[in-house]
Amino acid sequence: MKTPPIVSAQEWEAQWKQLLVKEKAVLRAKDALAAERRRMPWQAVEKNYVFEGPKGKVSLKDLFEGRRQLVLYRAFFEPGVHGWPDHACIGCSLGADQVSNLSHLNARDTTLVYASRGSQADIAKLKDRMGWHHIPWYTITDSFDTDFGVNEWHGHNSFIREADKIYRTYFINSRGDEAMGTVWSYLDMTALGRQELWEDSPEGYPQTKMYKWWNWHDSYVPGAKPDPKWVAVSDAGEAAFRKKAGE
Repeated sequence: MKTPPIVSAQEWEAQWKQLLVKEKAVLRAKDALAAERRRMPWQAVEKNYVFEGPKGKVSLKDLFEGRRQLVLYRAFFEPGVHGWPDHACIGCSLGADQVSNLSHLNARDTTLVYASRGSQADIAKLKDRMGWHHIPWYTITDSFDTDFGVNEWHGHNSFIREADKIYRTYFINSRGDEAMGTVWSYLDMTALGRQELWEDSPEGYPQTKMYKWWNWHDSYVPGAKPDPKWVAVSDAGEAAFRKKAGE
């Protein structure tokens, strides 16, 4: 292995600052891409898709769990998939291991679910074996996977609900799935984004101050005002960041 040069702390920091400029440019480009996603046209969902859940048959609307947005990942867990019936696809399993606590995503009016063609009995055993109890996981029973481009390969579809109408808003698959798993990766692919004031979003989209909506995952209360102590702490942090950036 041919290693890079060994340098002093000062030389290392100088090199790091050069790369930091490029990293920030990539970050801004990702923000711009997410802004374009929020302006994508919506595709109306015309069929009445049926899934099997732990309590029986449910509709696509039911998968939203009353929230406005849905991110649905098609995972491969069914006869013919490597690992069946003890494991799901290795790649899909790696992705499931990355799924963070969903309370933060839910606090932004967004639900994440997984869907496969395996039965609910087999899915329940899989979740117990792998520790994926926090992921809602449904059984596909019809042409949903074919209609939304995930019949032969994994992928994330995002949807939004307006009253009783459902619309497809975005699709991420292949290597794009590698980055999924955090609250930010899911929100950035949705029609409403992170719903924060700094974002470039169409007029009228829901937006609140950044940081303020954050909470401990066991302390979110729908409609509650931000914790005043956390508001003070985050305000102080933002002021310190701005001062440092100015210097």
